[in-house]
Amino acid sequence: MTVLPASPRAVAVEVLCLWATTHNSIDPLFQTAIEQLPDIDRGLVKTLIYGVLRQKEYLDHILRTFAKHPLRKMKPRTLMTLRIGVYQLLFLSRIPESAAVNATVNTLKAASQPAWLIGFVNGILRAVARQRTQLPTPEQMTQAEPPILNHPIWLVDRWRAEFGEATARAICACNNIEPPLTLRVNRRQTSRPLLKALLEKSGIMARNGFFSPVALIIDTFPGAVAALPGYQQGHFQVQDEAAQLASLLTGPLPARCRILDGCAGLGGKTSHLAEMLPSDGAIVAVEPDSRRYRLLRDNLRRLGHNAQALPVRADLRAYAATRPQPFDAILIDAPCSGTGVIRRQPDIRWNRQPEDLTPYQQTQVHLLEIAATLLKPGGVLVYATCSLEPEENRETVRLFIERCPCFALEHAAAFLPENARRLVNAAGFFQPNPADGMDGFFAARLIHRP
Repeated sequence: MTVLPASPRAVAVEVLCLWATTHNSIDPLFQTAIEQLPDIDRGLVKTLIYGVLRQKEYLDHILRTFAKHPLRKMKPRTLMTLRIGVYQLLFLSRIPESAAVNATVNTLKAASQPAWLIGFVNGILRAVARQRTQLPTPEQMTQAEPPILNHPIWLVDRWRAEFGEATARAICACNNIEPPLTLRVNRRQTSRPLLKALLEKSGIMARNGFFSPVALIIDTFPGAVAALPGYQQGHFQVQDEAAQLASLLTGPLPARCRILDGCAGLGGKTSHLAEMLPSDGAIVAVEPDSRRYRLLRDNLRRLGHNAQALPVRADLRAYAATRPQPFDAILIDAPCSGTGVIRRQPDIRWNRQPEDLTPYQQTQVHLLEIAATLLKPGGVLVYATCSLEPEENRETVRLFIERCPCFALEHAAAFLPENARRLVNAAGFFQPNPADGMDGFFAARLIHRP
């Protein structure tokens, strides 16, 4: 990425322009862009970028009321500058109107844009500022015909078919709000009451999670996670309640058990499984990407799991080719469309297309087939995604069992805390959605029958 301007609004414009032209995931673009920014500016940059992506359809509706030119004909810089300006005016009441308009317009001056364009954007933003109390709210526009739900219609239609109208709308509403920060307490290092007290001592209010016995939820925290008390000491890992519950489906873990996390990523579930291990157990975590592998290794060290957790830089196929000893339990948290975590990664809704689902499903089934060769008879295979789409969830499980009939589905409810069992559907799959107050998720517990 090229050197970015220092102004938070200018950085937000540049990142959104990069996203619009590359369709890359927004989080890596954001993380790279803020590396040279002071901490005080990082929160505003994130608020602007993620807020615009969450409210894009609504912002564009407002802009069409004021702009004479079709939005589709505007260059990315013009459109993103307008969206950022309107977002501040309508959603960030703490920012004075003059600052929202002037500082946003100044990003165009800093980018050496022509005077007529600067005047065009300035005029629209000032007109929105004058009339903002008369404009329809996002909530009012959800009742319009057609409704503005800030999601592509193909995705909303899928959720209507899968969950019904009311739940589909509730999922959209949850996805349009910034989610809280959820922590998983590392019980090898501390306890939930002790960590909660440590946070509150620093003025950070936390509440117990509703479903997971090791979850703490911080509703408002604009700073860096690494600055939280207890982070450097390994007292917690950032992890949504849905992901915390999914790991429980591997249990109970026998003495001297060996576990494999076949798609480890940054190690959220790896570290949770390590905390669940008996003292003589071990876990292998496979991750091919060099950046994610490095973060996986660092996380395991920070959380104190070096002795029992072995990170391996390889993909699952390459690792299987080394012919490791069979495992008692395997977790496959597979690559997926990510439609269950749109509230945290709002660009997913705009980046995905219906035709993406088939390639994901093919990869998922392939990973399960590899995992099947590494599991002991009688062992447990947990398949998980952060997708809401049936092709990636129950259909993937169905295809896998057709190809590997020695596997059988086991009902998930018995392995979850009692108050979380309502998140298991009639078929036995763990399947919460954002309307349940957590990320959308799917997990199936499969048994390798001897």
